[in-house]
Amino acid sequence: MRRTLALAAVSALAAGTLGLQAATTATQAAGGTTPDRSADAAIRALAAHPLAARSSRGTGFVVTSRVVDRDGTTHVRMDRTYQGLRVIGGDLVVHRAPDGTWRGVSQTLRTPVRTGTTARVPAQSARTAALSPSRATRAIADLRAAGRPRLVVDAASGTPRLAWQVTSLGRRTDGTPSRMTTYVDAKTGQVLRREEGIETVDGSGQSLYSGTVPLQLTLSGSTYQLKDPTRGNTYTTDMNNKSDSVLCQYFGYGCSAGTLFTSPDNQFGNGTTGSRESAAVDAQYGTNVTWDYYKNVHGRNGIFGTGAGSYNRVHYGSNYVNAFWDGTKMTYGDGDGTNYGPLVSLDVAGHEMSHGVTEHSANLTYSGESGGLNESTSDIFGTLVEFYANNAGDPGDYLIGERFDLKNHVGFRRMDNPQSDGSSANCWSSGVGNLDVHYSSGVGNHFFYLLAEGSGTKVIGGVTHSSTTCNGSTVTGIGRDAAGKIWYRALTVYMTSSTNYSGARTASLNAARDLYGAGSTQYNAVSAAWSAVSVN
Repeated sequence: MRRTLALAAVSALAAGTLGLQAATTATQAAGGTTPDRSADAAIRALAAHPLAARSSRGTGFVVTSRVVDRDGTTHVRMDRTYQGLRVIGGDLVVHRAPDGTWRGVSQTLRTPVRTGTTARVPAQSARTAALSPSRATRAIADLRAAGRPRLVVDAASGTPRLAWQVTSLGRRTDGTPSRMTTYVDAKTGQVLRREEGIETVDGSGQSLYSGTVPLQLTLSGSTYQLKDPTRGNTYTTDMNNKSDSVLCQYFGYGCSAGTLFTSPDNQFGNGTTGSRESAAVDAQYGTNVTWDYYKNVHGRNGIFGTGAGSYNRVHYGSNYVNAFWDGTKMTYGDGDGTNYGPLVSLDVAGHEMSHGVTEHSANLTYSGESGGLNESTSDIFGTLVEFYANNAGDPGDYLIGERFDLKNHVGFRRMDNPQSDGSSANCWSSGVGNLDVHYSSGVGNHFFYLLAEGSGTKVIGGVTHSSTTCNGSTVTGIGRDAAGKIWYRALTVYMTSSTNYSGARTASLNAARDLYGAGSTQYNAVSAAWSAVSVN
């Protein structure tokens, strides 16, 4: 699923030192004749600080991306390998000052990797364990393995273990495709954990929800295509209420991209479900606004940061009450037509595209507390996209999916009081990581609402919001703009794949310090908001 910004494998560790010649060669090969000097410098900096890197004999690093601040401070993100095996949860970010001074490392790995690389459990046994009946697999129909198990080091929990990585495919009861990754201990055969690769948002709605909206189209001959040449050629297709086939799920062959929406004129949709184009307009508009939000507010050039677009599929399945991002595209169901309409509202579009931003930055693992942070990040930025649009037909608020909630208009989650849905958590506790990621996201959502808006009762977007704190404190908000910039920097500069809520507190405090200064109003508000949701 992951599309990296990989430069290439850049080093090998021998007796505690990094192979710097390998680093230079790799970056030159990836970037043409001019090497990426910040990547090379980061590798050399790691060589000088092996303890900070949690290095051990056989460790290598793969540079995947970098962030350069205006003052020249660099943040180089890397994946880790061990004896040639990928270390899941071993990713890190190297921070260096404009003059090259070492500023430290962000990572979740607690100890160096020192494990054998010979599996005692055969690959076939690992596959059998991954597919065996369990609470996770019983909810998936037509479950089958995809490809061969891959030997990795799983350090997502903080303790490195040699493991088989087994990918399986299937379909959940509501029709959502499943692409599950299961990690099986290569020495004992125990299933360590599972991670769902299809990231969803729970819910089901000229546009259906945002009134008449502007669109940038592509003219091909005399035909107008719902394809935006100004935003990476992002486009929208009609799945004609078909779902992905088993052949597509298992082999990756014959996957339907849908039929591109076209028109003899430059007008699409009529604002009702009577026109199949209407939902497509919402999806395309949501993509456009999300693209603009990330570019204009955060300086990010599309989901992938490369200027490349993705695409949308609408009218997926029959009575499909969901939407999902699968690593390359957004897919939207039509809802059931009674309780829920098509799931193409602004906040959902922002939510789905933000899964892609997360995937191409911190790549938060989609399980446990990191999975809750992944979902929370999408709710946060989906909400900020809704506010950014400033659309009278869909005013900004902190409800998730209220526009396609045909009966109650309250959506499935609300950030001011997450527990109001009966399942989400307002406050952190040791068991939060055991919840479904859509419910454990409540802690992050509640934190962000308090950081942006503060505690108490207020009307936002015509909706009454009321938020209390878990420690009885009163929190004063710093505004959505500052809160959003802090969260984006925390995600892209300091969080790594296994960041938990405690790590998110540290990451966001670091981000607030960078942007506004240690001891600033914003920095202190971040601290207070985390304490208010019991993350101390």
